[in-house]
Amino acid sequence: MTIERARVPLSRWQQAAVAMGSALGALVNPRRADLIAALGETTGKPAFEMVLERMKKSPEGRAILLERPRVVSEQVGHAWDLPKNTFGAAYAKFMGSRNFSPDDRPPVRFMETDELAYVATRAREVHDLWHTLFGLPTNLIGESALKVIEFEQMYLPMCMLSVIGGTVRFNEKQRSIFLRHYLPWAVRAGRQCTDLMCVYYERHFDEDLEQVRRKWGIIPAPQHPK
Repeated sequence: MTIERARVPLSRWQQAAVAMGSALGALVNPRRADLIAALGETTGKPAFEMVLERMKKSPEGRAILLERPRVVSEQVGHAWDLPKNTFGAAYAKFMGSRNFSPDDRPPVRFMETDELAYVATRAREVHDLWHTLFGLPTNLIGESALKVIEFEQMYLPMCMLSVIGGTVRFNEKQRSIFLRHYLPWAVRAGRQCTDLMCVYYERHFDEDLEQVRRKWGIIPAPQHPK
């Protein structure tokens, strides 16, 4: 399904209703990716507008907006054939080791314009590329830490709500590890790195992983404390 065909126009009242329903549903069942996605879209318009303006001011950002690359199997499948030291191969390993597919992300439905819908789609589809760059696992601590980075990069309310929801679900040991080690690292990492929404990742798949980390100011995640 194309981005344009997936869009559903909503009035302000309808947006508020979808946001409230999605928030409640996600609290009850945090594994519902569709509800989390709907919450991000209905509460994130101002943030996505700011991201869009930043992309328009960046050479790579403008190229992304012009060409509209998608992180889907058809376009990134070559990453599985790249040398193991490359960024693309690291992404392929991350996805393959978890039986993830680039095609699993739910479509963006509640953005008002095609341009904003693409920005929201891009933000959603680069999520696993950020996991790869920062070396974060997909457990509750890793996902919560990445949401902090996403908030620092995009200021999406949904990201902070997800972090709050995650800390509520932590056990005592997880909460201590997150607050002492991962939270301060994620704040610093999200602020120090380049504007990650203005990076045309697909053009850098064949580059060395450590080189692109240095180029983009990426601080890898801390080692899990014993």
